[in-house]
Order: sequence, then C-alpha cells, then structure tokens
Amino acid sequence: MGITSGSCLCGEVNFEIEGDFDNFYLCHCSRCRKDTGSAHGANLFSSSAKLKWLSGQNKITNFTLPSTQHKKSFCSICGSALPHIQFEGELLVVPAGSLDGDITITPTAHIFISSKANWDKDLHKLPMIETLPS
Repeated sequence: MGITSGSCLCGEVNFEIEGDFDNFYLCHCSRCRKDTGSAHGANLFSSSAKLKWLSGQNKITNFTLPSTQHKKSFCSICGSALPHIQFEGELLVVPAGSLDGDITITPTAHIFISSKANWDKDLHKLPMIETLPS
C-alpha cells in the first residue's frame, strides 16, 4: 500500500491517495468524452484507498449531471479534473492525469466502446512526435 500524490495544473490543489487502485478504466461514453474533451476518460477506481487533501480544497468545484451518476470534480481556477468520492463514500474515482508520478497499474479495459468517437480508430498508427510540431 503506497502513497500517490497528485495536483491540478495550476498547483493550487494538492492531494495524496493512500492505498491501491482496483481498476483503471478508459471510458468512451459520450459523457466522459464531453467531460474531458478527449477520446475517453482515464480514471482509476478504488474501494479501499483514502483521499487526503493537502491544499486548495476550497478551490474544488463538484458537478453532478442531473438525473445521472456522472460526477466531476475540478479546480475552479484551472479546470483540471480532480478525484471525487461516489456512492456515498464507497468508491474513490481518480483521474489518471491528475497524478504527479507514474501509475503502476495498467488500464484494465476500454469501457462503453459502443459510444467510441468515430475518429478514435487506429490511433496507434499515427506518427509519434516528441514535442509540438513546427
């Protein structure tokens, strides 16, 4: 059981996760795509890890899409996705990109692939460029 640190883009919000992650899902549902502005959400899930806010908790905004269980927590300054607790404290959801170090768990599965964006095909075949192209 380790401690993993994370933060938002602007550095106002900092947190630690103590414990292990159960699953790492790449979610292609339309809500996660809209939520992230990307091909999929990349979230870690744990039923036992504990979240500890180190700074900036007053900068966190929480949003729940009405009539759904879709939730998002984010920094009110920079908009970065942040961890949140779901199902009345039963499940910790951590956006993979919010963590500061390496993640030791590999993705468990792609989920909601029936909602996958039509342009999300064969992305591994595209050129891999180290920096911003000129």
